[in-house]
Amino acid sequence: MSRLRPPLKVALARSVDDLPRGPFAYEPKFDGHRVLIFRTPGGALLQARSGRLVGEAFPDLVEAAHALPDGTVLDGEVVVWSEGRTDFAAVQKRAMATASRAVLLAGRLPASYAAFDLLAVGDEDLRALPYEHRRARLVELLSPLGPPLQPVPVTTDPREAATWYETLPRIGVEGLVVKPLGLPYRGGRRDWQKLRHADTRDAVVVGVTGSPERPRALALVLPGDDTPVISRPLAPGLRLRMAEALAGAAEPGEPGPDTGEAADGTVFRRVPGELAVEVRRTTTRQPLTEVLRLRIPG
Repeated sequence: MSRLRPPLKVALARSVDDLPRGPFAYEPKFDGHRVLIFRTPGGALLQARSGRLVGEAFPDLVEAAHALPDGTVLDGEVVVWSEGRTDFAAVQKRAMATASRAVLLAGRLPASYAAFDLLAVGDEDLRALPYEHRRARLVELLSPLGPPLQPVPVTTDPREAATWYETLPRIGVEGLVVKPLGLPYRGGRRDWQKLRHADTRDAVVVGVTGSPERPRALALVLPGDDTPVISRPLAPGLRLRMAEALAGAAEPGEPGPDTGEAADGTVFRRVPGELAVEVRRTTTRQPLTEVLRLRIPG
């Protein structure tokens, strides 16, 4: 069997301002939950970008992974579709579910897996192969299976990629990931490029600093990652609106720890519900996350 086992570092992308042109592959950038799937002789393991195992939260994907050959390792994004659009808040609700609720949520909010790389099959480690070879193997492997495990669309035509960039936001796809055709898969390296439609994105509120009644800043989970980050201090108006939203967002039956720890070590108080906010994320050496507005479900 493949020597690859979790935790495994994932390949990363750096932000660019213009559409790169050259011998590239262009893929839609789904804002979901980055997950590696490991098919093992005893079943399947799901690893988040942080290295945490998250299979209990996605039992539908664990079951689907049983159709893969032993030793298969996939890299991709877990997404949930709602009314024809991807719904990041729904993905995060799935990711945060307790084991007892995960099966119920799998029926209400079924997960799809948008696979964009194949790292291993059987006893073959494919990471040293060029991207275009791995992509061909990925399509060959997944095409007979169908949903919920599917390869992401891809084009090598920059004109078609530009059309995707302009038209796909209506279904919740906010940009493109650009990959050199001849590049190997290098975990932890920012060899890929990502072009977003804007410098804003949605994030899910998982906690606060201060108290729910008087929040100073928010603990947020951003698309593609499961490690919370702390926002910049909230403006006074946002503090008031967030306190009001939290007061009405409690959802019974979700036991869990009262506190959590963000990527920078900040301890925050967990909050219930599934509130989403729009944020601006800087690309400096020490990125800052500014909350722009709440996205309250209507």
